[in-house]
Amino acid sequence: MILNCDDLGSSHSANLAALDAVENGLATSATLMVPCPWALEAVELFRGRDVGVHLTLTAEYPTYRWRSLTGAASLHDAQGFLPANAAEVWARADLADVRRECRAQIDQALAWGVDVTHLDSHMGVVQTEPRYYDLYLELAADYRLPLRMAGKNAEGALGFPIRAPAAALGLVHPDDFFFRWKSPTKDLLARRLPALAPGVAEFILHPALDGPELRAYDLDAAQVRIDDHACALDPEVAARFAAEHIQPISFRLLRDLQRGEAGAA
Repeated sequence: MILNCDDLGSSHSANLAALDAVENGLATSATLMVPCPWALEAVELFRGRDVGVHLTLTAEYPTYRWRSLTGAASLHDAQGFLPANAAEVWARADLADVRRECRAQIDQALAWGVDVTHLDSHMGVVQTEPRYYDLYLELAADYRLPLRMAGKNAEGALGFPIRAPAAALGLVHPDDFFFRWKSPTKDLLARRLPALAPGVAEFILHPALDGPELRAYDLDAAQVRIDDHACALDPEVAARFAAEHIQPISFRLLRDLQRGEAGAA
């Protein structure tokens, strides 16, 4: 199982919580929001650890915002920041600008010395719309990276094929994915772990430390992030992993498999 910390780089609080979750808890990897103000600190804290790129086209907090790396006008809202939600991106952005921005984010992470292990998508923007999903697969193929894949039953809800196009490009991804925003991750793990099929499953966390910084920027779901940090360190969750014979891995093994490198599982 992969237990990934999303939103690395979004804040100092998120960076410290993700580091704690990986160093002292059950988390196995994290994904970096390259355009965010605390991204460079995250890179330094996570040197030598497994980090992917959390492709970021939105800035969802009312008073804490960030801009694109490339500065394209179509990627920004009337306030000059990345839009607050996926629908605004899809309505406003030029796909060529999106392609340049996503490549710039991956290239910046590589330039900072990140040994990028995988790709995924902040707020699902490049995973849940067919034009953007095609770009997502293109990036994974070009950079030879595995990617986050929606769950086995997601195609019906999305309304377009997702697994066959990835397979046609030789892309590697977890067999299943479990996440429901604001549903406690500890409860989700308790429900899903006993029924996991053989293979690789990905669950995700959004950890952050409680304090003035988190409470100032996340006015909607601060407690979700605090609880996710606690979940990664919870002895009950660790015991459940052991009872279910869960083998923690990171995306690095999937990347090695995709690239045909020695030692891949």
